[in-house]
Amino acid sequence: MSHRKSIKIVVIIPALNEEKSIANVLRDLPEMLVSQVIVADNGSRDKTADVAAANGAIVVSELRRGYGWACLAGMAKAMESEPDIAVFLDADYSDYPDELSILVEPIIVGDADFVVGSRVMGEREKGALLPQARFGNWLASLLISLFWDFRFTDLGPFRAIRWQALLNLNMQDKTFGWTVEMQIKALQNNLRCVEVPARYRKRIGSSKVTGTISGTIRAGYKILWTIFKYGIGKDKAITGAIQRDDA
Repeated sequence: MSHRKSIKIVVIIPALNEEKSIANVLRDLPEMLVSQVIVADNGSRDKTADVAAANGAIVVSELRRGYGWACLAGMAKAMESEPDIAVFLDADYSDYPDELSILVEPIIVGDADFVVGSRVMGEREKGALLPQARFGNWLASLLISLFWDFRFTDLGPFRAIRWQALLNLNMQDKTFGWTVEMQIKALQNNLRCVEVPARYRKRIGSSKVTGTISGTIRAGYKILWTIFKYGIGKDKAITGAIQRDDA
């Protein structure tokens, strides 16, 4: 237990208009495991920032709209404390924050560098994972396996990664491609990737992505674009290396 207490875990929570749910998320985080909680407020028009601060979180503001922008703002703040592990989860209370110990366990014991909480593998409340999200996960996971020969089951937002490994990924996406970029780059950087089952429930409030047709289309396009961007670049690099060897 003393070894685990010495491991610094930072939790980064991107948030947009989540005043009704953020207190629940912060309340359920296992206090004994978490060293720091950062809520990256992505331009909320409600009291998300105030509620988060009142419940003990460090709040940073990122007015440029986009999931990736918020995550990057949270990372920039986390740099000050030099954590060992970074955990990302959503602010809508669809994830189960008290399962953080399960998520970080493979990293703590030295079996993994990157862990995704899979909603596909875990128990799901009926109607929590919408059909378009299930299809998108299936398609994205299939394409990743074709390009990188590793089968994820989910692009779930509840994830943990060694801090230095995260910095080495040089994350770039500012919007909907953040999660899939992380998974692709984890494979490209030969990180030890695993999935653990993660329970999932209906979120509090409405989804900014799968809850609307436009959000679903934009997110789906960006995810597929990101996969093909890195996948085609990978194939070109391999072809170039073969051609150099033959020369």
